[in-house]
Amino acid sequence: MRFLPCGDSGLLVEVGDLGDVLALYAELVEDPPEGVVDLVPAARTLMLRIDPARADPQGVARAVRAVQPRRGHRPDAGLVEVPVTYDGEDLAEVGRLTGLGERGVVEAHTSQEWTVAFCGFAPGFGYLVGSDDRLVVPRRTVPRTRVPARSVALAGEFTGVYPRESPGGWQLIGRSTLEPWDLERDPPALLVPGSRVRFLEVR
Repeated sequence: MRFLPCGDSGLLVEVGDLGDVLALYAELVEDPPEGVVDLVPAARTLMLRIDPARADPQGVARAVRAVQPRRGHRPDAGLVEVPVTYDGEDLAEVGRLTGLGERGVVEAHTSQEWTVAFCGFAPGFGYLVGSDDRLVVPRRTVPRTRVPARSVALAGEFTGVYPRESPGGWQLIGRSTLEPWDLERDPPALLVPGSRVRFLEVR
């Protein structure tokens, strides 16, 4: 681990890869060090926000170093079921790239449980990782200038649901009726780090 100061009351922990982030995040969510008030995971880092009245970054760093993350251990923020109509513009291309065909892509996407590893890009956009590497596909060579809101997509090892209309280079495989981001909801994000996700096919 590498520890870097982050502002006046934060600590950024760099680790080897996303698996290390998930394992460390899972441990610290279950048993946070004294004074840590928020945890923000990313692809290779975990940011800890600290209450300076209760702890200092050096003390928190020592506590984190003492943690022994279990590889493969993932956080659990509850299960979210996401209905999907699998009619995305890139479904056939993803079937060709993976060798699974369109039905094989749908079955692989719906037969596994995904975990929200971290959020970013836009409010409510979760980067979900699964256990089936057959769905690892490249981003589109030419990004779209407009991706419809609630589009379900794949890129690299991730799947995600676009929370609003935006540009995007992910491979579109379907669309959902759920709103990933709603300011009237508490919390506004449907998918938060640690959420377990099951995609359900709507015919």
